[in-house]
Amino acid sequence: MGELKHKRILIIGSSGAGKSTLSTKLAEKWQLPLIHLDALFWNAGWVPTPKPEFREKIQEKLKEDEWIIDGNFDSTLELRAKYADLIIFLDFPKLLCTYRVLKRAWTYRGTTRSDMAPGCEEKIDIAFAKWVWRFPRDARPGIVEILREVKSDICILRSPKEVKGFLESLTSVK
Repeated sequence: MGELKHKRILIIGSSGAGKSTLSTKLAEKWQLPLIHLDALFWNAGWVPTPKPEFREKIQEKLKEDEWIIDGNFDSTLELRAKYADLIIFLDFPKLLCTYRVLKRAWTYRGTTRSDMAPGCEEKIDIAFAKWVWRFPRDARPGIVEILREVKSDICILRSPKEVKGFLESLTSVK
């Protein structure tokens, strides 16, 4: 088998699209270090990292030779996109993402998911639910604009079926 072509992979999309699930599977399959932006940004009790400090943390991670980074944080997307050699955009319908966020909140209630910072128990509020619902209108156009400008390979997946097919088409590094 030849050498792995992509070593800096960015996974973006609405909350509930499955970024963390996909990134975990890819990290295992390709033996790449995984960085969850939510875990980098949030501190115990859902205390955010100040933006300048968060940006510095991201810039340090981006300097590494290999990584998979999942997450949104549109304020740093353009920066992250410049370093990535593959960007995977999970461009899923808002109804599916909203359903998945509600299901996740129920499934993980009272616990902290593995892709979150310690001390950030699963929660959902009206503002977050609205953000997920409005993602196609409010966030997607900015993502599409950034994707038009980057030199990275881009893979847009629009359904769980497409994600499954994508994963099945990949070879492992092992």
